[in-house]
Amino acid sequence: MPSLKQIRYFLAVADQGGFTQAAAALFVAQPALSRLVAQLEGELGFPLLERLPRGVRLTPAGAVYRERIRPIQDMLAMAAEEGGQLARGEGGVLRLLHSSSTPATSLLPAMERFLATSPQARIELDRMASESQLGEVGEGKADMGLIRLPVLGQDPRVKLVELPRERLWCALPAGHRFAGRKDLPLADLALEPFVSAVHRERGGLARRVTDLCLSQGFVPKLAKVISRKTSMLNLVAAGYGVAIVPEAMKTLAPPGVAYVPLRDGEGHTTSALVLPQSPTPLAQKFAALVLNPPPVP
Repeated sequence: MPSLKQIRYFLAVADQGGFTQAAAALFVAQPALSRLVAQLEGELGFPLLERLPRGVRLTPAGAVYRERIRPIQDMLAMAAEEGGQLARGEGGVLRLLHSSSTPATSLLPAMERFLATSPQARIELDRMASESQLGEVGEGKADMGLIRLPVLGQDPRVKLVELPRERLWCALPAGHRFAGRKDLPLADLALEPFVSAVHRERGGLARRVTDLCLSQGFVPKLAKVISRKTSMLNLVAAGYGVAIVPEAMKTLAPPGVAYVPLRDGEGHTTSALVLPQSPTPLAQKFAALVLNPPPVP
């Protein structure tokens, strides 16, 4: 099997029209170049070049051989460039997961900065429950995730990096009697129907809200229609009940929803990045952008 070095040297001789010119272009000794090309011809079993007093000329077989192998050299060069970009965090695909309570809109600033500094890269974004993200990242099916704490499961293949905590807000129908308040004690919601699901056996936002309500002495009362996803905001707008959401979800407000922050000290939530123990360069780069946002002007 011809070596890549033999192929590269043969193409140089064919392109330059002679051994002397090719040796100079490759910065190698002419005898070594002639020897490698001769070895290639011996392995193939037919001559590639006709040696002339002033240079060389491709044989018919040599012309066909050059035409067939030239793409190989171009593909190798492209592979080397793409591999280098990936190793430097400049190119490739970042497979990114996020939970429904950490909407894609909250990731847009980091994504814009990421793509601006890595123009050869692209992002594949998908929504997945916080608990499920641990396994996806641990198995290498995704490069990183963004989850809502707490998570009940553990996976030694991944690590969690907590982000700054967010204040919790109450999403209310626009005409609700609490809609005009400056803030809202959580205990005032004890008799209100919640359109979000109540889960003690699940992590994420539902678990956090349930724990906060229990700390105030009540179990959230379920509305007639509930949802674990961002569609809960549509249920609020339709008047089915209220929901407790992180500040990031305020950007998803449909018409007919009013937001009031929970009283200071009564409610916050934390999200976290999910990374494999050995993140890819792209994941490391994106994580750094999320953890170090630009200062607010």
